[in-house]
Amino acid sequence: MPSIRIGYSTEFVLRNELVGIGSTATSSRLDVAGQIRSENTAGSGGVSTFREYQGFSQTQAEISNNILIDNGYCGPFSSLTGEIKITGETTVSSGSTVEVGKTKTLTVTDRFAVPLGDTNSRDNTPEAGTTRFNADFGTLEFFDGNNWKTVNSYARGGAAGRGIFAGGFSNPLYHSIISYIQIPTTGNALNFGDLTTNAGFAPAVSNGKRAVWGSRYTGSGNNTMDYVTIPSQGNAIDFGNSTGSLWSRGGFSSSTRGIFFGGNPASDVIEYIEIATIGDALDFGDIMSSRRDAAGLASATRGILSGGQPGIGADYTRIESITIASKGNSIRFGESTMGSMAMAGASNSTRGIFAGGTTVPTLDGNNTIEFVTISSEGNAVDFGDLTQKTYRFNAMSTGTRVVFAHGTTGPSGSVLLNTMDYINISSQGNATDFGDKIFAYGEYADSGTSDSHGGLGGF
Repeated sequence: MPSIRIGYSTEFVLRNELVGIGSTATSSRLDVAGQIRSENTAGSGGVSTFREYQGFSQTQAEISNNILIDNGYCGPFSSLTGEIKITGETTVSSGSTVEVGKTKTLTVTDRFAVPLGDTNSRDNTPEAGTTRFNADFGTLEFFDGNNWKTVNSYARGGAAGRGIFAGGFSNPLYHSIISYIQIPTTGNALNFGDLTTNAGFAPAVSNGKRAVWGSRYTGSGNNTMDYVTIPSQGNAIDFGNSTGSLWSRGGFSSSTRGIFFGGNPASDVIEYIEIATIGDALDFGDIMSSRRDAAGLASATRGILSGGQPGIGADYTRIESITIASKGNSIRFGESTMGSMAMAGASNSTRGIFAGGTTVPTLDGNNTIEFVTISSEGNAVDFGDLTQKTYRFNAMSTGTRVVFAHGTTGPSGSVLLNTMDYINISSQGNATDFGDKIFAYGEYADSGTSDSHGGLGGF
């Protein structure tokens, strides 16, 4: 094939079907030595791929210098099937947009911002996998195809897997002490700080960073609520007020909402708080019948409650559920194997554990552990046994383990306990010793939660 040379210089060369501009040693179909500039080119004007007869080339396009994109300067940036890598600074003027379609790979070497908005500005029907930053809760969240869920990926350091419990009765008085443990290990509880009041029978909820204790007993009903920041130690701070001065309530939570239900005097009230914001509780709905001393647990979307009793001689075996993200009354879930009051409940994202409790009028306690599959309705199934009979106690969980901090036992609760034991949630079997609580002579009516429980990840 003949070689064609245009002009009298060597700036443009066509040799063996290879074109060289500013290059005499052409090694590619188009070999350009220097910068390519395109001005007022229809259909382009930005960063585009070069077209071959097969279609768009699947190679990396790199934007390395600073670029200003506005309606009067550049046209749209074309999408391509390879990688877009931005290493320079890109500024998008107000009113302009950049659309690249679905990009296989996007590498950003400095900063990258996802859409930002409050809870009310969420898209109700986005594509599954859509990610945004929720300004109300200060967290990333994503849409799983059905619900918005929080991305639980913040750094918690040594506090990850921390269980925290507070208040209770230890002869001769109610106290304000907050204790903590590291659930993945074993060992004795350590001092964390103090509640704002000496109190017992106060339900606890958590969003993973903050723990909140609801209305409590201080010699009479008290509607005070307190909170602490779980990764750090220190005294509790006032959160707001409950809708009433109930005590012996149950509780569970998601990443955003804390739910409290029932109470003494026997009540059917369900109320909720937004854990990330300080304020008073609001009405949520009603449980199926009035009761006190019921236990609760949750997945990211569903809350489960069991047990309790409205008066001497009338225990409950019914298990009920609610959808945490929407307000409304509870519905029947199944039946418990125990029918006890003053149980403890905890969970990971799929399996819920209820344990202990007692029946009236004997008030002797039991050591039974049972479990439910939270996503499906049905009756509880036997799991194993605690190391001893116990009731009016608390439970704290991670994705793999539940720790039970024992309360009281013996006829009419005459013996206070200071022991703790644990189970592995995924396998059935009996509990194993974990360590001891702070009070050597025991305590009951304390309440606990953790930074890693099964309700995290949901609205």
